[in-house]
Amino acid sequence: MSPKKQKDNQARLPTDIILDSVADGVFTVDSEWRTTSFNRAAEEITGVSRKDAIGRPCCEVFRAEICEGECALRQAIETGKPVINKTVHILDVEGNRVPISVSAAALKDARGKTIGGVETFRDLSVVEELRKELASKHTFQDIISKNHLLRQIFDILPRIAESDSTVLIEGPSGSGKELFARAIHHLGPRRDGPLVTVNCGALPDSLLESELFGHVQGAFTDAKRDRIGRFALAEGGTLFLDEIGDISPALQVRLLRVLQEKKYEPLGSSETVEADVRIVAATNHSLEELVSEGRFREDLYYRVNVVNITLPPLSQRKEDIPLLVDHFITRLKRLRGKEVTGISPEALTILMNHDFPGNVRELENAIEHAFVLCGEGTLLPEHLPEKLRPRVPLPIVGAKLDDLEANFIVQALTHNNWNRKKTAQDLGIHKTTLWRKMKRLGIKNPGSPTK
Repeated sequence: MSPKKQKDNQARLPTDIILDSVADGVFTVDSEWRTTSFNRAAEEITGVSRKDAIGRPCCEVFRAEICEGECALRQAIETGKPVINKTVHILDVEGNRVPISVSAAALKDARGKTIGGVETFRDLSVVEELRKELASKHTFQDIISKNHLLRQIFDILPRIAESDSTVLIEGPSGSGKELFARAIHHLGPRRDGPLVTVNCGALPDSLLESELFGHVQGAFTDAKRDRIGRFALAEGGTLFLDEIGDISPALQVRLLRVLQEKKYEPLGSSETVEADVRIVAATNHSLEELVSEGRFREDLYYRVNVVNITLPPLSQRKEDIPLLVDHFITRLKRLRGKEVTGISPEALTILMNHDFPGNVRELENAIEHAFVLCGEGTLLPEHLPEKLRPRVPLPIVGAKLDDLEANFIVQALTHNNWNRKKTAQDLGIHKTTLWRKMKRLGIKNPGSPTK
């Protein structure tokens, strides 16, 4: 070691030298909120040098979005309770927004008097990048799935969208049929036109006919003025007919004519209107069965069922549950501003063992219910709706959690060209820990092994 470095180390406290060996950023403050120590990792993450940080108010050095309001350090000092892994953003010295995980605690002297505080923080930039990259691989036009059946649909959906053919989407309620209709519209040539939705099962036959085709004044008792229908509103775009299997035989005849001739008349009018509209229909019934039962016209069935997309229920794509849970938690965090960090293995196990007759919609409602009951931290079994909770504890579904963890680690390894040391640093774990995880999860370097 050079004489200069020896002198520098002698001038510094042993605790400073120890803190410099820690991978997380660490700084301490006194009772006046002045920065009293600032380790090497804190310098690297914030871009502020130790020399510039020491003696300055911590809010001038550590520019976090919570400094003015919900300061983690102030909260820890005032309550006497530590703050653990609060996810926030800071601005580094160049003005870049950096995601970090913050923990804070009060510092006390030998008599128990509070003399300041300590805050540790971890740069989540790489983790956030990997999360986004991993999420993008399982996301298509707001549809989230890693299920092989849905991935096959993802592959052909752009070609379906580019055509102007009528599409029938079949699948149980809550399975995401409207998301696929929206994707078809936005991927197709009519994307700049309107997307208009009609729930055919929500209206009685008389109102539905007027809703679809419009009416002229005096067409019926309450028709006080002319009204344009959904076909006219969707002109140049897409009309999504949800639950088409619920429409009456009489209305099926009118709809058949529109599909055959691209023309219709508003109620009470003798004037024919051209319909430049693409039809996407959806049903939670099997139209083929309805045809065999005589409840749906066969000729209309063939007009509607030009291109068929069949969506599996959530019970047949349970590998998507962890992805969907993570998506719903992220969205609710953004909407509600609550610091919910994730879901516990026990709570996820309960969800993985539920059949979800309400499909994705039921899962979303369950997560929102848990989000309301959870103050902050992790969603636990007691936060889930009571009807989902089993009377006896379930064995934790390790396979599904392991699958997510393996995907995440492989993404990190690939990002670092399978360099285990650098990957471990990025993930904030020891190289030996990473090696053990790789061995347990069966992760092997596809090329030559790298130390």
